Amino acid sequence: MNYVRTAMLLAALTAIFMGVGYLIGGSGGVVIAFLFAAGMNLFSYWNADKMVLSMHHAREVDAQAAPQLYGIVRELAERADLPMPRVYVMDNPQPNAFATGRNPQNAAVAATTGLLATLTREEVAGVIAHELAHIKHRDTLTMTITATIAGAISMLASFAFWFGGNRDNNNPLGLIGVLIAAIVAPFAAMLVQMAVSRTREYAADRGGAEICGRPDWLASALAKIAGTAPRVENVDAERNPATAHLFIVNPLSGARMDNLFSTHPATENRIAALRAMASGFAAPPSSGSVPRTGSAGPWNAGSRGPWG
Repeated sequence: MNYVRTAMLLAALTAIFMGVGYLIGGSGGVVIAFLFAAGMNLFSYWNADKMVLSMHHAREVDAQAAPQLYGIVRELAERADLPMPRVYVMDNPQPNAFATGRNPQNAAVAATTGLLATLTREEVAGVIAHELAHIKHRDTLTMTITATIAGAISMLASFAFWFGGNRDNNNPLGLIGVLIAAIVAPFAAMLVQMAVSRTREYAADRGGAEICGRPDWLASALAKIAGTAPRVENVDAERNPATAHLFIVNPLSGARMDNLFSTHPATENRIAALRAMASGFAAPPSSGSVPRTGSAGPWNAGSRGPWG
């Protein structure tokens, strides 16, 4: 079913892309946009995860470079019956995280230094479990490709001002068509992103709670992230707003029009659902590198840093 939804979303984004091409260049613009979109879909399938990680300047870490974070990911991946994903850290003060990859065998989890410095071990485990649930549900392919193509739509719409609007390009609507492309297309792409993200966040919250065995860990993490993230600018996300729906909490500050429609459900509703889930949830026995309740400080006294 996820493959069907992925195909439908890609078809919708391709249609928007072709529509922008028509408004800019008429029938010739449609053909060019279709060929470009087809090539982008193929390229994005294999490379969108690398592109997103590069946009956010994520650096890969291993068990030596980040033993605590890596250990949490490894233990939770085993619990979720998933292959070990690649682990990345983003040098970013905003507490946030996302997962990417075309399938569980080629997945990655990325956390910001702000998240690792702000949350306790238990809360980090809740966040990582949420991201692993996205991987398990195979959301990451759809969400990552959507981010790439939505960004291209916005870029093409902005180019409309430079390459459209004259009689020589076979544009049937002239300047009006260019204005429609420039204004409507990014909002249409945003609506598709919202459709991708909102329902999947609730499912990932539930799946993450089941993976780590403690819905209250994720609820506590969401409360801290939502209380801090809006006050800390995420420069990379502001430069690449089409990737906002990938993050566990909306990373945009709200200063841009890109944040007019939120790609995430209300955090308080997510927290309420998790707390209701926690009231009847039986936690599995803790083991290995999974965080222990009552740890001193974000990563225990004597640790070599928030992720070391």
